[in-house]
Amino acid sequence: MVDNYKKHGLVLMVLVLIFCNSIIFYIDFKYSNRKLTFVMMNVGQGDALFIESPTGTQIIVDGGPGKNILKELPKFMPFWDRSIDAVVITNPDKDHISGFTDILKLYKVDTVFEPGTMNDSSTYKNLEKEIKNQDIPNILAKKGMIIDIGGGAYLEVLFPDRDVSMREVNDGSIVMRLIYGETSIMLTGDATLKTEKIILNNEKENSLQSDILKVGHHGSRTSSSYEFVKEVKPKYAVISDGVNNSYGHPHPETLRTLNELGVEILRTDELGTIIFSCDRMGTCEIHK
Repeated sequence: MVDNYKKHGLVLMVLVLIFCNSIIFYIDFKYSNRKLTFVMMNVGQGDALFIESPTGTQIIVDGGPGKNILKELPKFMPFWDRSIDAVVITNPDKDHISGFTDILKLYKVDTVFEPGTMNDSSTYKNLEKEIKNQDIPNILAKKGMIIDIGGGAYLEVLFPDRDVSMREVNDGSIVMRLIYGETSIMLTGDATLKTEKIILNNEKENSLQSDILKVGHHGSRTSSSYEFVKEVKPKYAVISDGVNNSYGHPHPETLRTLNELGVEILRTDELGTIIFSCDRMGTCEIHK
């Protein structure tokens, strides 16, 4: 009788192990075939990026100016989805944060990441107050931080590597790489030439290589040095800028650098919203 129980127990254990392994295999197969979505939203003269991992984690990097982001999100998020896993404020200028005021009113946000730079505008002060009122965890992004967004995709913070509270906001901008298998996307916020130089000095050769470069500061001449773009080696450069904007973005110097290095340029003022659907093998489909 005891031997029978042992035999039945052994058989049951084997069946459980087979079942568990089947589930693990299924999950791995399911998510290995899903894609990473990266969207540069057409919000005019500003920045607003939408990221969805293969497992459905949703991140918004910058909120753009005004309420423009509210017109864009329904294109990627179903109307019943009212939660966002995290928002990243790369810098506290209005063209990066204004839309977050309405996002916090309409969506449940789990986490906020900031660089630590400050702004005296009422927009920034009201946003910080709302984050505090809703008791949303507010985390300072630091070099070396890994933000796991599921399915093997993650964000790696490259900058700030120091206290940036007393720096100009663009000099303290968050810079990250979005990585999913062999696919990588460089997110530069409004990072300046000064910041790019720090990153180049911090990182090993070829460690910055990315398929896509989110061009810094809307294509301004104060970003996207030849040395930085050459090290990133992007196939595509995406620029978020408004039609006929008063800043002259993107500047001819930046476009010349990208052209000289053979980078394909995609701009929101010409194409509107730009969507990348990327697999883990480094292949991205573009929808314009």
